[in-house]
Amino acid sequence: MPTHLSAVKVAVVQAAPILFDRDACIEKACRLTAEAAAQGARLILFPEAFVPAYPRGFTFGTVVGSRSAAGRHLWERYWANSVSVPGPATDALGAAARAAGAYLAIGVIERDSEFSGGTLYCTVLYFGPDGRLLGKHRKLKPTAAERLIWGEGDGSTLTVIETEYGKIGGLICWENYMPLARMALYAKGVELYLAPTADSRDTWQATLRHIACEGRCFVLGCNQYVTKSMYPPDLPGIEELASQPEVMCRGGSAIMSPLGEVVAGPLYDREGILTAELDLAEVVRAKFDFDVVGHYARPDVFQLTVNESAVWTNQVSPRNLVCPNRGNE
Repeated sequence: MPTHLSAVKVAVVQAAPILFDRDACIEKACRLTAEAAAQGARLILFPEAFVPAYPRGFTFGTVVGSRSAAGRHLWERYWANSVSVPGPATDALGAAARAAGAYLAIGVIERDSEFSGGTLYCTVLYFGPDGRLLGKHRKLKPTAAERLIWGEGDGSTLTVIETEYGKIGGLICWENYMPLARMALYAKGVELYLAPTADSRDTWQATLRHIACEGRCFVLGCNQYVTKSMYPPDLPGIEELASQPEVMCRGGSAIMSPLGEVVAGPLYDREGILTAELDLAEVVRAKFDFDVVGHYARPDVFQLTVNESAVWTNQVSPRNLVCPNRGNE
Protein backbone atom coordinates (compact mmCIF):
# COMPACT_ATOMS: atom_id res chain seq x y z
CA MET A 1 0.00 0.00 0.00
CA PRO A 2 1.30 3.52 -0.71
CA THR A 3 2.25 5.69 2.24
CA HIS A 4 -0.42 8.23 3.07
CA LEU A 5 -2.12 9.87 6.01
CA SER A 6 -3.88 7.56 8.43
CA ALA A 7 -7.31 9.20 8.45
CA VAL A 8 -9.48 11.62 6.54
CA LYS A 9 -12.84 13.23 7.17
CA VAL A 10 -15.12 13.03 4.14
CA ALA A 11 -18.46 14.57 3.25
CA VAL A 12 -21.23 13.73 0.80
CA VAL A 13 -23.51 16.64 -0.02
CA GLN A 14 -27.12 15.64 -0.66
CA ALA A 15 -28.72 18.71 -2.18
CA ALA A 16 -30.77 19.94 -5.10
CA PRO A 17 -29.31 22.13 -7.79
CA ILE A 18 -30.93 25.38 -8.78
CA LEU A 19 -32.40 23.55 -11.72
CA PHE A 20 -31.34 24.62 -15.21
CA ASP A 21 -29.35 27.59 -13.81
CA ARG A 22 -25.62 26.93 -14.06
CA ASP A 23 -24.41 30.06 -12.29
CA ALA A 24 -26.81 29.61 -9.37
CA CYS A 25 -25.79 25.93 -9.12
CA ILE A 26 -22.13 26.91 -8.95
CA GLU A 27 -22.86 29.48 -6.27
CA LYS A 28 -24.75 26.89 -4.20
CA ALA A 29 -22.01 24.30 -4.70
CA CYS A 30 -19.37 26.76 -3.51
CA ARG A 31 -21.43 27.62 -0.42
CA LEU A 32 -22.03 23.97 0.46
CA THR A 33 -18.35 23.17 -0.10
CA ALA A 34 -17.48 25.80 2.49
CA GLU A 35 -20.07 24.33 4.88
CA ALA A 36 -18.64 20.82 4.49
CA ALA A 37 -15.11 22.10 4.99
CA ALA A 38 -16.19 23.93 8.14
CA GLN A 39 -17.19 20.51 9.49
CA GLY A 40 -13.65 19.30 8.86
CA ALA A 41 -14.15 17.49 5.53
CA ARG A 42 -11.09 17.14 3.32
CA LEU A 43 -12.84 15.18 0.58
CA ILE A 44 -16.21 16.51 -0.55
CA LEU A 45 -18.53 14.78 -3.02
CA PHE A 46 -21.57 16.22 -4.82
CA PRO A 47 -24.19 14.22 -6.77
CA GLU A 48 -24.37 13.26 -10.41
CA ALA A 49 -25.37 16.13 -12.74
CA PHE A 50 -25.49 18.70 -9.94
CA VAL A 51 -24.76 21.43 -12.47
CA PRO A 52 -27.22 22.31 -13.94
CA ALA A 53 -29.67 19.40 -13.44
CA TYR A 54 -30.52 15.76 -13.80
CA PRO A 55 -33.60 16.47 -15.97
CA ARG A 56 -35.77 13.77 -14.44
CA GLY A 57 -39.23 13.39 -15.99
CA PHE A 58 -38.54 15.02 -19.37
CA THR A 59 -38.66 13.35 -22.77
CA PHE A 60 -37.16 16.32 -24.63
CA GLY A 61 -40.02 15.85 -27.09
CA THR A 62 -38.53 12.64 -28.43
CA VAL A 63 -40.30 9.53 -29.64
CA VAL A 64 -38.99 7.05 -32.15
CA GLY A 65 -39.00 8.80 -35.51
CA SER A 66 -39.61 12.41 -34.44
CA ARG A 67 -38.57 15.29 -32.20
CA SER A 68 -40.68 18.27 -31.13
CA ALA A 69 -39.87 21.98 -31.30
CA ALA A 70 -40.48 22.29 -27.55
CA GLY A 71 -38.00 19.48 -26.91
CA ARG A 72 -35.35 21.26 -28.98
CA HIS A 73 -35.92 24.47 -27.00
CA LEU A 74 -35.57 22.56 -23.72
CA TRP A 75 -32.35 21.00 -25.01
CA GLU A 76 -31.09 24.49 -25.96
CA ARG A 77 -31.69 25.71 -22.42
CA TYR A 78 -29.97 22.66 -20.94
CA TRP A 79 -27.03 23.15 -23.29
CA ALA A 80 -26.79 26.87 -22.50
CA ASN A 81 -26.48 26.08 -18.78
CA SER A 82 -23.91 23.31 -19.20
CA VAL A 83 -20.26 23.62 -18.18
CA SER A 84 -17.26 24.24 -20.42
CA VAL A 85 -14.09 22.58 -19.12
CA PRO A 86 -12.06 24.63 -18.43
CA GLY A 87 -14.08 27.82 -18.06
CA PRO A 88 -15.53 30.29 -15.56
CA ALA A 89 -17.53 27.58 -13.79
CA THR A 90 -14.48 25.39 -13.21
CA ASP A 91 -12.52 28.46 -12.09
CA ALA A 92 -15.16 29.15 -9.44
CA LEU A 93 -15.27 25.53 -8.27
CA GLY A 94 -11.48 25.42 -8.11
CA ALA A 95 -11.47 28.56 -5.99
CA ALA A 96 -14.01 26.95 -3.64
CA ALA A 97 -11.83 23.84 -3.28
CA ARG A 98 -8.80 26.02 -2.59
CA ALA A 99 -10.64 28.08 0.03
CA ALA A 100 -11.84 24.84 1.64
CA GLY A 101 -8.41 23.21 1.51
CA ALA A 102 -10.20 20.07 0.33
CA TYR A 103 -10.49 17.69 -2.59
CA LEU A 104 -13.78 18.37 -4.38
CA ALA A 105 -15.60 16.01 -6.76
CA ILE A 106 -18.79 17.25 -8.40
CA GLY A 107 -21.13 16.02 -11.12
CA VAL A 108 -21.68 18.43 -13.99
CA ILE A 109 -23.11 18.36 -17.48
CA GLU A 110 -20.08 19.09 -19.60
CA ARG A 111 -20.31 20.78 -22.98
CA ASP A 112 -17.90 19.46 -25.60
CA SER A 113 -15.44 22.29 -26.10
CA GLU A 114 -12.96 20.48 -28.35
CA PHE A 115 -15.02 19.72 -31.43
CA SER A 116 -18.51 20.80 -32.51
CA GLY A 117 -19.73 22.00 -29.10
CA GLY A 118 -23.00 20.20 -29.71
CA THR A 119 -22.52 17.19 -27.44
CA LEU A 120 -23.10 17.03 -23.70
CA TYR A 121 -21.47 14.58 -21.30
CA CYS A 122 -22.40 13.53 -17.78
CA THR A 123 -19.09 14.21 -16.05
CA VAL A 124 -17.45 14.23 -12.64
CA LEU A 125 -14.78 16.88 -12.11
CA TYR A 126 -11.98 16.45 -9.58
CA PHE A 127 -10.35 19.48 -7.93
CA GLY A 128 -7.39 19.51 -5.58
CA PRO A 129 -7.04 21.50 -2.36
CA ASP A 130 -4.84 23.92 -4.29
CA GLY A 131 -7.77 24.63 -6.64
CA ARG A 132 -6.34 22.83 -9.65
CA LEU A 133 -8.58 20.73 -11.88
CA LEU A 134 -6.92 17.34 -11.40
CA GLY A 135 -9.03 15.32 -13.81
CA LYS A 136 -12.48 14.33 -14.94
CA HIS A 137 -14.52 11.26 -15.70
CA ARG A 138 -17.17 11.14 -18.42
CA LYS A 139 -19.95 8.60 -18.01
CA LEU A 140 -19.18 5.67 -20.31
CA LYS A 141 -22.75 4.53 -20.93
CA PRO A 142 -25.77 6.77 -20.35
CA THR A 143 -28.77 4.69 -19.29
CA ALA A 144 -32.02 4.39 -21.27
CA ALA A 145 -33.41 7.85 -22.16
CA GLU A 146 -30.22 9.51 -20.90
CA ARG A 147 -28.80 8.47 -24.28
CA LEU A 148 -31.04 11.08 -25.92
CA ILE A 149 -29.22 13.94 -24.20
CA TRP A 150 -25.70 12.75 -23.29
CA GLY A 151 -22.84 11.39 -25.35
CA GLU A 152 -20.69 8.44 -24.30
CA GLY A 153 -17.37 8.89 -22.57
CA ASP A 154 -14.30 6.80 -23.35
CA GLY A 155 -11.50 5.03 -21.54
CA SER A 156 -9.29 8.11 -21.42
CA THR A 157 -11.23 9.41 -18.40
CA LEU A 158 -11.15 6.32 -16.18
CA THR A 159 -9.57 8.63 -13.66
CA VAL A 160 -7.90 7.60 -10.40
CA ILE A 161 -5.99 10.31 -8.54
CA GLU A 162 -3.14 9.72 -6.11
CA THR A 163 -3.54 11.85 -2.97
CA GLU A 164 -2.12 12.00 0.53
CA TYR A 165 -5.25 10.11 1.63
CA GLY A 166 -4.89 7.33 -0.92
CA LYS A 167 -6.22 6.86 -4.43
CA ILE A 168 -9.52 8.55 -5.29
CA GLY A 169 -11.70 7.59 -8.26
CA GLY A 170 -15.13 6.34 -9.13
CA LEU A 171 -17.97 5.77 -11.58
CA ILE A 172 -21.30 7.48 -12.17
CA CYS A 173 -24.66 5.89 -11.31
CA TRP A 174 -25.37 2.73 -13.34
CA GLU A 175 -21.81 2.59 -14.67
CA ASN A 176 -21.31 0.94 -11.31
CA TYR A 177 -23.24 -2.05 -12.65
CA MET A 178 -20.51 -2.57 -15.29
CA PRO A 179 -18.20 -5.21 -13.75
CA LEU A 180 -15.30 -4.49 -16.10
CA ALA A 181 -15.45 -0.74 -15.44
CA ARG A 182 -15.25 -1.43 -11.72
CA MET A 183 -12.38 -3.84 -12.30
CA ALA A 184 -10.48 -1.18 -14.24
CA LEU A 185 -10.62 1.09 -11.19
CA TYR A 186 -9.70 -1.70 -8.79
CA ALA A 187 -6.68 -2.44 -10.97
CA LYS A 188 -5.61 1.18 -10.50
CA GLY A 189 -5.76 0.72 -6.74
CA VAL A 190 -8.76 2.91 -5.90
CA GLU A 191 -9.19 3.24 -2.12
CA LEU A 192 -11.76 6.04 -1.86
CA TYR A 193 -14.40 5.09 -4.40
CA LEU A 194 -16.91 7.80 -5.38
CA ALA A 195 -20.36 6.82 -6.67
CA PRO A 196 -22.47 9.89 -7.44
CA THR A 197 -25.88 8.83 -8.69
CA ALA A 198 -29.49 9.65 -9.52
CA ASP A 199 -30.78 6.30 -8.21
CA SER A 200 -32.75 6.61 -4.97
CA ARG A 201 -34.11 3.05 -4.81
CA ASP A 202 -33.43 0.84 -1.83
CA THR A 203 -31.53 -1.53 -4.12
CA TRP A 204 -28.88 1.15 -4.67
CA GLN A 205 -27.75 0.68 -1.09
CA ALA A 206 -26.98 -2.96 -1.89
CA THR A 207 -24.89 -1.77 -4.85
CA LEU A 208 -22.81 0.55 -2.67
CA ARG A 209 -22.23 -2.19 -0.11
CA HIS A 210 -21.30 -4.71 -2.79
CA ILE A 211 -18.72 -2.38 -4.35
CA ALA A 212 -17.19 -1.76 -0.93
CA CYS A 213 -16.92 -5.50 -0.25
CA GLU A 214 -15.71 -6.33 -3.75
CA GLY A 215 -13.14 -3.54 -4.04
CA ARG A 216 -12.18 -3.49 -0.34
CA CYS A 217 -12.45 0.29 -0.51
CA PHE A 218 -14.46 3.03 1.14
CA VAL A 219 -17.47 3.95 -0.99
CA LEU A 220 -19.10 7.37 -0.96
CA GLY A 221 -22.55 7.40 -2.52
CA CYS A 222 -24.15 10.77 -3.21
CA ASN A 223 -27.58 11.64 -4.62
CA GLN A 224 -29.81 14.70 -4.96
CA TYR A 225 -32.96 15.52 -3.05
CA VAL A 226 -35.31 17.16 -5.57
CA THR A 227 -39.00 18.06 -5.58
CA LYS A 228 -41.21 18.94 -8.53
CA SER A 229 -41.81 22.44 -7.21
CA MET A 230 -38.08 23.17 -7.64
CA TYR A 231 -38.37 23.07 -11.45
CA PRO A 232 -38.62 26.47 -13.18
CA PRO A 233 -42.24 26.91 -14.34
CA ASP A 234 -41.19 28.43 -17.66
CA LEU A 235 -39.27 25.37 -18.89
CA PRO A 236 -40.40 24.20 -22.34
CA GLY A 237 -42.38 20.98 -21.88
CA ILE A 238 -42.91 21.55 -18.14
CA GLU A 239 -46.42 20.10 -18.51
CA GLU A 240 -44.75 16.68 -18.86
CA LEU A 241 -44.12 16.72 -15.12
CA ALA A 242 -47.81 16.95 -14.20
CA SER A 243 -48.04 13.20 -13.61
CA GLN A 244 -44.79 13.01 -11.64
CA PRO A 245 -44.78 12.75 -7.82
CA GLU A 246 -43.90 15.82 -5.78
CA VAL A 247 -40.70 14.19 -4.53
CA MET A 248 -38.81 13.52 -7.73
CA CYS A 249 -35.70 12.13 -6.03
CA ARG A 250 -35.59 11.25 -2.32
CA GLY A 251 -31.80 10.93 -1.95
CA GLY A 252 -30.17 7.96 -0.29
CA SER A 253 -26.62 9.27 0.11
CA ALA A 254 -24.42 6.99 2.23
CA ILE A 255 -20.85 6.08 3.14
CA MET A 256 -19.67 2.45 3.32
CA SER A 257 -16.60 0.81 4.86
CA PRO A 258 -14.25 -1.58 3.01
CA LEU A 259 -16.15 -4.47 4.61
CA GLY A 260 -19.48 -3.20 3.32
CA GLU A 261 -20.65 -1.78 6.63
CA VAL A 262 -22.70 1.43 6.73
CA VAL A 263 -20.58 4.26 8.13
CA ALA A 264 -23.12 7.06 7.57
CA GLY A 265 -26.61 7.30 6.14
CA PRO A 266 -28.54 6.56 4.12
CA LEU A 267 -30.09 10.04 4.16
CA TYR A 268 -33.58 10.34 2.71
CA ASP A 269 -36.24 12.99 2.13
CA ARG A 270 -34.19 16.12 2.80
CA GLU A 271 -31.06 17.98 1.91
CA GLY A 272 -28.08 17.48 4.18
CA ILE A 273 -24.35 16.84 4.51
CA LEU A 274 -23.20 13.43 5.72
CA THR A 275 -19.70 13.29 7.19
CA ALA A 276 -17.50 10.49 8.48
CA GLU A 277 -13.97 10.13 9.82
CA LEU A 278 -12.38 7.29 7.87
CA ASP A 279 -9.57 5.14 9.23
CA LEU A 280 -7.63 4.49 6.04
CA ALA A 281 -5.92 1.43 7.53
CA GLU A 282 -9.29 -0.32 7.22
CA VAL A 283 -8.49 -0.75 3.53
CA VAL A 284 -5.39 -2.76 4.44
CA ARG A 285 -7.17 -4.83 7.07
CA ALA A 286 -10.04 -5.63 4.69
CA LYS A 287 -7.63 -7.07 2.13
CA PHE A 288 -6.35 -9.68 4.59
CA ASP A 289 -8.81 -12.25 3.23
CA PHE A 290 -9.87 -10.75 -0.11
CA ASP A 291 -7.95 -8.64 -2.64
CA VAL A 292 -9.71 -8.64 -6.00
CA VAL A 293 -6.57 -7.60 -7.90
CA GLY A 294 -4.09 -9.33 -5.62
CA HIS A 295 -4.11 -12.68 -3.86
CA TYR A 296 -7.75 -13.37 -4.78
CA ALA A 297 -7.12 -12.82 -8.50
CA ARG A 298 -6.36 -15.44 -11.14
CA PRO A 299 -4.36 -13.60 -13.84
CA ASP A 300 -3.46 -16.96 -15.34
CA VAL A 301 -7.16 -17.38 -16.16
CA PHE A 302 -8.53 -13.82 -16.46
CA GLN A 303 -7.06 -10.65 -17.95
CA LEU A 304 -8.69 -7.28 -18.57
CA THR A 305 -7.74 -5.07 -21.52
CA VAL A 306 -8.70 -1.41 -21.24
CA ASN A 307 -8.46 1.04 -24.13
CA GLU A 308 -7.53 4.32 -22.46
CA SER A 309 -7.14 6.35 -25.65
CA ALA A 310 -9.50 9.22 -26.38
CA VAL A 311 -12.21 8.28 -28.85
CA TRP A 312 -11.24 11.04 -31.30
CA THR A 313 -7.55 10.16 -31.46
CA ASN A 314 -6.13 8.19 -34.36
CA GLN A 315 -3.98 5.99 -32.14
CA VAL A 316 -5.49 3.11 -30.24
CA SER A 317 -3.15 1.69 -27.62
CA PRO A 318 -4.93 -0.76 -25.31
CA ARG A 319 -3.36 -1.39 -21.93
CA ASN A 320 -3.44 -4.88 -20.49
CA LEU A 321 -4.41 -4.77 -16.84
CA VAL A 322 -3.23 -8.02 -15.32
CA CYS A 323 -4.91 -8.26 -11.93
CA PRO A 324 -1.88 -7.98 -9.63
CA ASN A 325 -0.64 -4.83 -11.44
CA ARG A 326 -2.19 -1.91 -9.56
CA GLY A 327 -0.17 0.81 -11.24
CA ASN A 328 -0.82 2.96 -14.27
CA GLU A 329 2.11 1.63 -16.31
